[in-house]
Amino acid sequence: MTATILRRLPAAWILATASLAGGAVQAADWSDTAISWRTGNRFREPFNRDNVGKNIFALTHASGYQYGSNFFNLDMLVSDSKDPGSLNQTDGAQEAYLVYRHTLDIGKLRGAPVKFGPVSGAGVTVGFDWNAKNDVGYNSRKRMLVAGPTLMWDVPGFLSTSLLLLRESNAPSGAFPPISNVRGRYTYDLHPMLTASWGIPAGELWSFEGFANFIASKGKSETGADTGAETNIDMQLMFDAGAAMGYKKRTFRVGLEYQYWNNKFGNTSATTGGQGYRAKTPMVRVAYHF
Repeated sequence: MTATILRRLPAAWILATASLAGGAVQAADWSDTAISWRTGNRFREPFNRDNVGKNIFALTHASGYQYGSNFFNLDMLVSDSKDPGSLNQTDGAQEAYLVYRHTLDIGKLRGAPVKFGPVSGAGVTVGFDWNAKNDVGYNSRKRMLVAGPTLMWDVPGFLSTSLLLLRESNAPSGAFPPISNVRGRYTYDLHPMLTASWGIPAGELWSFEGFANFIASKGKSETGADTGAETNIDMQLMFDAGAAMGYKKRTFRVGLEYQYWNNKFGNTSATTGGQGYRAKTPMVRVAYHF
């Protein structure tokens, strides 16, 4: 049933979801908006043998309202020359990656909480990913719709897990074959993702935050190659530097971040010749909340 819904979702659904988010924000019970910067020099890109340095600027918003919650994140990623923007320049590639998720809380909808064992709530999550990147090899134009059930867990801070069905497509236009031979937008097989996100306090000034995505193979790629199961784990240990200096809590935070990404975007060792399919990336992160 979920697969049928995802196949039939019109493009206007994204606009309707965005409108719902706007209304929810206006009537928010709580909200947190932040701008952040993070940087590292061990990012990887499929088919690229080099480590890539990147600066990532982000706008992040999370809020809760009467019937659920919203999450929005826009990353602006700027690579160094090891990930060039085109054949004719040494400037690094630039990418925008947008994630939106809306979770309807079943307990709030029915007026009675859904609780059992360590589970503190249950809901249904829908949303989308969107990206655009200019680079030599791929020039990604990803579009993805997601939907599935979510569980909220009884922990300090928050922990939620979702099993989402993904409908993903892309329209790459890289300079080299086989990507240069791709014409039009290609839609992958429907495939599931088990995802978790968390924010766990560690004392008065520290918190452990992040997300983990475990994504099944999406079938054949646009070039006919087999894709692999993907793992993307991003963890942060953040220090509330503002509160330590006497300012309001969670205003200015600094920390260390680490990302492990295997079979990035479904690319495997076999399809990339062992180049760039796996990243182990330490980063420094700074965030300002308002």
